[in-house]
Formats: sequence, structure tokens, C-alpha cells
Amino acid sequence: MDPDEFRRRGYEMVDWVADYLANVAEYPVNSHVEPGAIRDALPAAAPEHPEPFVDVMRDLDGIIMPGVTHWQSPSWFAYFPANSSGPSLLGEMAAAGLGVQGMLWSTSPAATELETVVVDWFVDLLGLPEEWKTTGPGGGVIQMSASDSSLVALVTAREVATQHAPLDKLVVYASDQTHSSVEKGARIAGFSHVRIIPTDAEYAMDPGALASQIAADRADGLHPAFVAISIGTTATTAVDPVRAIATIARENDMWAHVDAAYAGSAMICPEFRRHQDGLELVDSYTFNPHKWMFTNFDCNLYYVADRRPLLDAMSILPPYLRNEATLSGKVIDYRDWHVPLGRRFRSLKLWFVLRHYGAEGIRYHIREHIQLTQDLAMRLNNDPRFEVVAPHPFGLVVFRHVDGNEATTDLANRLNASGRVAVTPTTLGEQSAIRVSIGQTTTSSTHVNALWEMIDNAGDGTDI
Repeated sequence: MDPDEFRRRGYEMVDWVADYLANVAEYPVNSHVEPGAIRDALPAAAPEHPEPFVDVMRDLDGIIMPGVTHWQSPSWFAYFPANSSGPSLLGEMAAAGLGVQGMLWSTSPAATELETVVVDWFVDLLGLPEEWKTTGPGGGVIQMSASDSSLVALVTAREVATQHAPLDKLVVYASDQTHSSVEKGARIAGFSHVRIIPTDAEYAMDPGALASQIAADRADGLHPAFVAISIGTTATTAVDPVRAIATIARENDMWAHVDAAYAGSAMICPEFRRHQDGLELVDSYTFNPHKWMFTNFDCNLYYVADRRPLLDAMSILPPYLRNEATLSGKVIDYRDWHVPLGRRFRSLKLWFVLRHYGAEGIRYHIREHIQLTQDLAMRLNNDPRFEVVAPHPFGLVVFRHVDGNEATTDLANRLNASGRVAVTPTTLGEQSAIRVSIGQTTTSSTHVNALWEMIDNAGDGTDI
């Protein structure tokens, strides 16, 4: 494809994406194709000869689109958002066109230095400790996901702790609401002992239970090594007491890692930073702009208070990666900050988003989403048919039907089967519940009102 044809086809693709975003609200939110339908519609073998681009676009519409779940729909209330936006897509296009492999400073200085500037900006934007800037002892890096960052934190903690105890004696601690990626990462990192700490009535980790479990493990000859602290759990957006848990971690020479994957975006609004009190005591922190900051997947920020243990754990320098800039010690080589060697130019789309919206614009949208959430929670609380079952400090409300688990599950299924909205059924203990996450880029009161009308009708068994 020469530049002239690329220009023609590029215009066509931009028009296609723009039309999709303009009309996505009209699509059924959930795909209802049967398993195997997309595979059956595709050839069993790759094409031997070139095919016209028009045929590719025809099949994009005819084969792929029926199997797409529309995360960009303003009626997407499931899971957490995976937001996109115009400036993010344009930044992604620029990054794809440049095709940078930014593993070293020397392989593209702009990729590294823009990233250092953007991650340092977020220290100020989110009210993080000043020492976490790349100009201090810590620093930040853009990774693929919070799961990757949690794994890196676990590996770093393992390398620190094995200086004092063998690997088979190390213990990881997480609450029963901590994201599953922490337990998965612990397995991958080789930890044999993972302790699940109970939570309180608001689904936050109980510091007293943590301290008791640590004491019991020490009495058994084990070595506490790592604790995961959640700011905004997946099930309910519960907030663990950061300061209390981090203090326990310091008293026991443990690595304290904060997972703020979803709720970290809200910290751009100063009024929500009370939820992260105590960050100066933790060792690492992660959040996902690709959830709630209008930057398309993948884009995760990971910070460490002190980068030396991270680099000690991750740095391997074979001859083919040696170069004058690296050996000078004057540059950051981000390939030493995570598991993969290769890395995309992710900072470009985040930079585009920040330049387009400004911090003020991002704050406006996040506050709007949170206000819509509070309004929906009030409606549910004021209706005797429903019960809000958890605090809702951010953009998620979790509720149930008072008639019990079967009625709650039926309500969730009917909402999702309608094609007009998507919500996530869940369980809290023995109790079925429904998660409604409000935070898609274009969601407004119109869409939340339509969701409430459906809940209201379905709550009485009326057709949605």
C-alpha cells in the first residue's frame, strides 16, 4: 500500500470510525451471536492472493461488527469503562504510524522523554508524593495494565524479601475483595503462600485481621513480604485504609502496593484524595487512564517510591542492548521497568488527551459521572423494591432486588437481554447483586434516566 492509497483508505477508515462513534448508541450494547458464529463466517485458510480493500471493509461490517460488544456505547454500564475519545484515537494513529519500539532511550529519545514528562505531570495532577517523580528517587512508567504492574510489584518485593528469607517462606496478603490479578501474579512470581484477609462491613480490608495474620505467620516461621491495598475494588469500589495498612507493612518490612486501577482517575479531583491518605508510606502505586480518563486501552501508569529495587529486579543488559547513552547513566531505559523488552509509544495518546481536555475538562467529566451515580443511588435507595448494598464513593453503584437472589439475577438478565444496556451481575458473599458503572465517555443523564426507567419497569415484572 503506497502513501497515496494509504491516504485514500485512511480517510475511509477515519470516516468509518467517526460514523461508528456517532451512531454507537443505536447498536445493541451486547453482542448476541452464538459461539463459533464469527469463526464459521471466516475462511479456514489465510488468503493466498491479495484482496481488494473494499472486500476487507465489507467483511468488517458484515462479519466482525455483529460480534462486537460495544464498550463505547453511552449505555455501557458493565464492568468498568474502557474509555476512548477522539484525541486518544488520533494519538494512537500517530503512534502506529511512527511504529516506534521504545525499549531504550536510544531507540527513540522522544518516546522515553515524553513518557517521563507525562508520568511526572500525573504526580501533580493526582496529588501523589513529590518523590515519585522521575527527577526524584522514584519514578513512573506506562505499562499495559494494572495486572502487569501488580506482577512487577510482586517480583520486586520477592527480590527484596529473598535477601532475608527463602522464597518458600514468603507470604503475600490481599483482601477478599482484592483484584484476582494479585493472586495470579503471586503464583507467577513463585509465592507459595497467599493470605486472604477478611473485610469490614464496607468491604474494605480489616487492618486488625491483617496484623493478626502476620503475627500468626511469623510465629509459624514465615516471612511477610507483600500486601496489596485497594483504592476502589472491582466488586464495589471499596477503599482500604491506606495509612493503617501501609503502617503495618512498614513495621514488618513488607512491600506495600496500592491498586487504584479504576478509582485513581478520580484523584485528579482534589475532593477525592482523602481516599488515598497515607501514600507517602507505600512502595508502589498503579492506576489505569484506559478505564476512566478517555484514553483507549492499553495505558496503565505504575509508580515506585524508590526505583532502585525495581531496576535491580528487572535489569539484564546483554551486549546487543549496550549503547553509549545507557552506559552513561544519564537516561532512562524503560525496558528495565517492566517484564517485556519491547514497548509501544503509549505516552503519545495520553499526551493528546491531556492537551485536548486539560485537567479541568477531565475533572468536569469525572465529577459529572460521579454525580450521575449518586443520583441513581438515591433513586434506588428511595424505592422499597431495591437496596443499595455497598458505599458508592465513585462511579459505581451496587444494588439488589429485595425479593432476593433469584429476583436480582432475573433483573440483571432481563436488562442485558434487552440489548439496550449492559450491566454486570455479581455476588457479595451469598448475596446476588447488580453493578452499574457510570463512566463511559459520552454517557449523560439521558442514558442513566433510560436505565432507571428499565430498572423501574423490570422491578415490577413489567416488560422492559
